[in-house]
Amino acid sequence: MAMNLDTATARLRGDYMHIKREPLPYITAEPLPSNILEWHYVIDGPKQSPYEGGCYHGKLVFPADYPFRPPSIYMITPSGRFKTNTRLCLSISDFHPDTWNPAWSVAAILTGLLSFMLEKSPTYGSIDTTDEEKREFAKKSLSFNLKDKIFIELFSDKAGVRHRTRTSKSKTHSKAKALASAAPRSSSPSQALNTCQKTQPPQPLKSSRTKK
Repeated sequence: MAMNLDTATARLRGDYMHIKREPLPYITAEPLPSNILEWHYVIDGPKQSPYEGGCYHGKLVFPADYPFRPPSIYMITPSGRFKTNTRLCLSISDFHPDTWNPAWSVAAILTGLLSFMLEKSPTYGSIDTTDEEKREFAKKSLSFNLKDKIFIELFSDKAGVRHRTRTSKSKTHSKAKALASAAPRSSSPSQALNTCQKTQPPQPLKSSRTKK
């Protein structure tokens, strides 16, 4: 068990460093300082989608033998797409260890989650709402998140907290530096990630910051 945990820790450190070097479009992720096996993420609703303007907090819970087994995936913020605090059934989650690929990184997991969020395919843990209802959830999402202590602590910039000092930035830099002893990062999936039900491959996501 100890050896498995060491492997999981090294791999997650590597995934963390990669995300810091190459930030994901629309997605921010941080492990709990006290437990690297629990990560929290925030998805910023992409423009021209029903989630535009929304801020969606969720978590990934990794097993001690990651990357050989997949994580549990949860959405915490009401979105109109997923049930809250419910394990989501995706081929990249612990619902389907048979389809899991140990080469998939945290970045690949979160990218796959966002791709599925933008679709309308049903799965266990999803809900059916109109686009207008999703827009209403988007408007209320930040207010909901501001009641969550973990969200405030891990994503203070998104919470509108502006009192970050040089000391806090230094701590962030030190945290990233401490994780530099990571194991080599595995490659991301070469094909689109499917859900419990077969769906069309998701289209590549483009950041609104990218200039053509």
